Amino acid sequence: MKPGIVELDDNYILWTVLAFIWLTYLWETYLTWRQRCIYTNAKSVPTEIESIMDQETYDKSRRYQLDKTNFGLVHGVFNQIETAVVLTFGGLPYIWGVSGDILRSFGYAAEEYEITHSLVFLFLAAIYGTVTSLPWTVYSTFVIEERHGFNKQTMSFFIKDQIKSFVIFQSITLVIMSGLIYIIKVGGDYFFIYCWVFVIVVSLVMITIYPDYIAPLFDKFTPLPEGDLKTEIEKLAASIKFPLTKLYVVEGSKRSSHSNAYFYGFFKNKRIVLFDTLLENYKPPKDESEKDKESAAAGDSQEEETTEEVKESKVEEKVEPKKGCTDDEVVAVLSHELGHWSLNHVFKNFFIGQANILVCFAGFAYLLKYSQLYTSFGFYDGQPILIGLLIIFSYIFAPYNQIESFLMTMLSRRFEFQADEFGRALGYSKLLQSALIKLQKDNLGFPVVDWMYSMWNYSHPPLLERLAALQSTTSKQD
Repeated sequence: MKPGIVELDDNYILWTVLAFIWLTYLWETYLTWRQRCIYTNAKSVPTEIESIMDQETYDKSRRYQLDKTNFGLVHGVFNQIETAVVLTFGGLPYIWGVSGDILRSFGYAAEEYEITHSLVFLFLAAIYGTVTSLPWTVYSTFVIEERHGFNKQTMSFFIKDQIKSFVIFQSITLVIMSGLIYIIKVGGDYFFIYCWVFVIVVSLVMITIYPDYIAPLFDKFTPLPEGDLKTEIEKLAASIKFPLTKLYVVEGSKRSSHSNAYFYGFFKNKRIVLFDTLLENYKPPKDESEKDKESAAAGDSQEEETTEEVKESKVEEKVEPKKGCTDDEVVAVLSHELGHWSLNHVFKNFFIGQANILVCFAGFAYLLKYSQLYTSFGFYDGQPILIGLLIIFSYIFAPYNQIESFLMTMLSRRFEFQADEFGRALGYSKLLQSALIKLQKDNLGFPVVDWMYSMWNYSHPPLLERLAALQSTTSKQD
């Protein structure tokens, strides 16, 4: 045992971990219940937001958030009980033992092939996690999101998406974890520094390859067509010396009607991606097969046109309100996003994240050989590196992780205000306000929030706080 580490009873460590997990759960449930009370009781549009949201949209938003919250509370109870049962009744050593039996059935001694043993364990744990979470994912997607008009996936699309996600995630995770375990095994006293460098390299590689090679496996990316929007975005990028090289539109509407925009890339090779659901007037380009189908159907449709016109005249057509932002509002949204780049928010977050990883690996190195961490979780016959990583990072560091997460949430809110101010300084105050209001409505975000719930959970400030900040000073040009 290392100097400075107090020897504790095995049960004390496990029960302390469980106690903290339950305290965290109760605290977060209390905050969620506070917000749920607002969803339940705030049935009329408050006076201060009557100018930005009508009663119908307000009601839709309230019902959507209430459904999501009720679902989250039930799901949270299940997850909490599942975690407690797995830890209390030896779920981790059981899966570790099964993975060892699988290796031995192929003629390999599990004790001599720790990396392979660890990969089998990870694969079995991933299968278990997928099986137990899948019913919840299906309900969330095809009941809640479907009920409120957001889900655009078919069941076949969903199944293919889940299979692709599982295969790709496992392929990447198993390679990374095998490299990490190997470094810990052969790295000596300073392995934690080598692990840190390894994680930095992996992070940079993933940032590079994910948008170009992995994301297109799930969604279709097409260049933004020539037009006023592309011209205005390029002007904005040039005005702040943002090295824009490509503009893409991602066909997120096949998955969901929620909207987003982001940028990525290193150095002088930056790219901007807009979700098609963000663009009010966007029409995706048609490929040749779609054009052929339309041409073939044109003849048939002409014969039925007269009959259909008669039918349509008898039925009042319901016109759905447009969603998304105008071209000018999209540019305003991007002025905010590019503000994150200009103010070095991305670099600061990356730096803080990597510094945090170094601290965690140093703590892990200090605790790795502490045998009672393993025996308290049911591992009496060895101290597998992977299990050490899981126990220390997930459970022993849980209090630190909660504090770090809260501080990062506070920092993220500060960055959001700064990015809004950047857009305001460029003259997009009114357009950014109208875009934020539209996005809030389109995504059925609820404008009334409990301050404690918001402080703990929201990485972005609530809408009314952002509007107030944008309105507090006069823009350079409106």
